[in-house]
Amino acid sequence: MSYPYQIKNIEQYHHDYKRSIDDPAEFWSTIAEHFTWKKKWHTTLNWNFSEPKIEWFKGAKLNITENCLDRHLEKFADTPALIWEPNDPDEHHRILTYRKLYEKVCQFSHVLKNNGVKKGDRVCIYMGMIPELAIAVLACARVGAIHSVVFGGFSAQSIADRLYDAQAEYIVTCDGAYRGQKDIPLKSVIDDALIGNRIVKKVIVTTRTRTPVSMIKGRDVWWEDEIKKVETLGLTDFPAEEMDAEDPLFILYTSGSTGKPKGVVHSCAGYMLFTTYTFVNVFQYQQGDIHFCTADIGWITGHSYILYGPLSAGATTLMFEGVPTWPDAGRFWNIIDKFKVNILYTAPTAIRSLMGFGLGPVHGHDLSSLKVLGTVGEPINEEAWHWYDEHIGKKKCPIVDTWWQTETGGILISNLAGITPAKASYATLPLPGVHPILVDENGKEVEGNNVSGNLCIKSPWPSTIRTTYGDHERCKTNYFATYPDLYFTGDGALRDENGFYRITGRVDDVLNVSGHRIGTAEVENAINMHANVVESAVVGYPHDIKGQGIYAFVIYQGSHAQNTHGTAEMIRKDIHQTVSRIIGAIAKPDKIQFVSGLPKTRSGKIMRRILRKIAEGETENLGDISTLLDPGVVEEIKNGKL
Repeated sequence: MSYPYQIKNIEQYHHDYKRSIDDPAEFWSTIAEHFTWKKKWHTTLNWNFSEPKIEWFKGAKLNITENCLDRHLEKFADTPALIWEPNDPDEHHRILTYRKLYEKVCQFSHVLKNNGVKKGDRVCIYMGMIPELAIAVLACARVGAIHSVVFGGFSAQSIADRLYDAQAEYIVTCDGAYRGQKDIPLKSVIDDALIGNRIVKKVIVTTRTRTPVSMIKGRDVWWEDEIKKVETLGLTDFPAEEMDAEDPLFILYTSGSTGKPKGVVHSCAGYMLFTTYTFVNVFQYQQGDIHFCTADIGWITGHSYILYGPLSAGATTLMFEGVPTWPDAGRFWNIIDKFKVNILYTAPTAIRSLMGFGLGPVHGHDLSSLKVLGTVGEPINEEAWHWYDEHIGKKKCPIVDTWWQTETGGILISNLAGITPAKASYATLPLPGVHPILVDENGKEVEGNNVSGNLCIKSPWPSTIRTTYGDHERCKTNYFATYPDLYFTGDGALRDENGFYRITGRVDDVLNVSGHRIGTAEVENAINMHANVVESAVVGYPHDIKGQGIYAFVIYQGSHAQNTHGTAEMIRKDIHQTVSRIIGAIAKPDKIQFVSGLPKTRSGKIMRRILRKIAEGETENLGDISTLLDPGVVEEIKNGKL
C-alpha cells in the first residue's frame, strides 16, 4: 500500500504544514478521502474552544474497524496484522494475519452481542498483553460499544472508581497475566472491585495463567465457552455498526491535578484519521515493515500506535507481553533480531534502565533490520538519546522524539524520521494540522525564537479530546479555561533558534513517572488513607531511571517514625502497601521523609515550591520563607532530607 498523504521530503513538510494551518478543513478533508466511509461528511470542521465544542466530519458515518480490518482483506488478507511475543521466550509466538484477526474480531463481536452488549454501552477491559486484548478492543468498536481499557497494574479500588465513573455494565478480563517474573491475578482483582457493585451485568474471562478463579453464576462466563457457542452456530462475519463521526470510540482514564481520575473521551472519525496519518508520517512506515511499540495497551500509546494507527494503515504491529529486563536485559534486542523489527518505539525510562546493564546484553543480537527508533512518554535526556543512537541505531536510524498526551490522541510535535531534522532532547517541529504557541503566565503569546513559556495549541486537530466522560465542565476547566481560546497542555516548553520545541516538564501538580502521568493529589489522598498519617505532600524530583521520582513528605502520628531505623522502614512499607492497594504499584513513592510539619502559608496552603526544591537537592535558594506559618519547619525538613 502506498500512502498518498505520506510526506516525502522537507519541502513537502513545509508545504503541507502551511496548507494545514491556512485551511485545516480543506487539508484534512483531502486526507479523509483515503478512508472507508459509510456516508460522507457535510461539514469538515466546526469548533469553539470556549465551550469547548469540537466536531470533525460532521454528518459522516463509519466504523473504525472497517478501516482497520475489512478494507485490507482484498490485498493484505494473508499479511501479518499482529505478531504476539509472549512473556516467556520459550513459549511459542502467535501471528494473526488480517484475515485471521478479522475473523476473531467478528467472533468476539457476536460474543459481546450475545451477552447483551449494544451500541453506546461501556465495556471495561482489564487484561494482560495478549492478542485477546486487541480482539476485545476491536470487537467493542465493531459493535459500537465504548471501550475503557484499564492498565493491568491498577488496584481494585482504582478499577471500582473507573467502573463507577463510566457506569460500565460489562467487563472483559483474564484469569491472570504474566509480566516478567510476576503472575498478576486479574480476575480476583476484578472480583474485589465488584464488591458492592450493582451495575455490572457480565464479566467475560479468558484463560491465560490457569490461576484458580471464582466464577459467579449468572454474571461470569468463560471467553472460550462463549466462542464455542458462536462456532456451533456457524457465525463468521459480523456487520460493523454504523457510527456517527463524533460518536465516542473509547474512554481512557488519566490522572489530573485533583485526586479523581478523569475519563478522556475520543471520537471515531477524527481519532482514526489522525492516528493513521501520524503513524505513517512520523515513523515513515513502508508496507511490509515490522513496527514494535513496547507500550501497554492500557495507555494511550498502545491504543494509538499498537492498534488503531498501524492497523488502519495496513501495517504489521508487534505486541509484547513481557518486560525489557526479563529473563535478561537483552529481551528487546532478542525480539528485534527474531522478527527483524524495522521500527522500535519505546520509553526513555526503558532506555535508561537498559543503559544501566551495559552493552553486554546488546552484543550477539543482529539489530541491522532497524530503520527508525522512537521515544514516547517523556522528553529523552541527551545521554540516553546518544546511547540509543550509537548502540541500538548504529548511527544509521533517525530517532523520533514524540510529544503528545492521552488528551491529544496522537503525536503533536515530533521530527519525521529521515525527513525533518532531529535534535537530541528536542521534539522539534509540529505535525501538519498542529498549531503550537508559547504563552506567559498571563496568557500573552511569547513570540520569536530562543524563548520559553507554557505550551498551548491554538486550534483543533482531528483527535483533540472531546470531553471528560460525564463531566464536560471538568474538560473545559482543565484544558480550555486557563488561557481563553487555547488548549493548555499543562507542559512548559522552550523554542530554540530554529523554532524547534523542547518540552521542559509539567507546570501543574502532575508528575511524569516513567512516562505515566500521576497526580500529586491522587498519591497524597492514598497516603492519607493510612490510619496513622496526619497529612502528606508529594512532589517530583529528578530520578536517574524514571525521569521523575515521587518524593513524599509525611506527618505521622503516634511514636515518631524516626525513633528507630527499623520502625521507619516498616512504616514506609505500610504506606507503600496502602498506595498500592488504593492506586496501584506505579504510584508508590520512591522516597518517604517523615516530618513534624509542612511549610504552609498562614491561609493553610502547602508551599510545594519549597518542598520541590528540597527534594531536588536545592537547600539554599528557597525564596522568602518569613511569611510561612512556621518558618522553622523548613530547616527541620532540610536537615532530614533523604
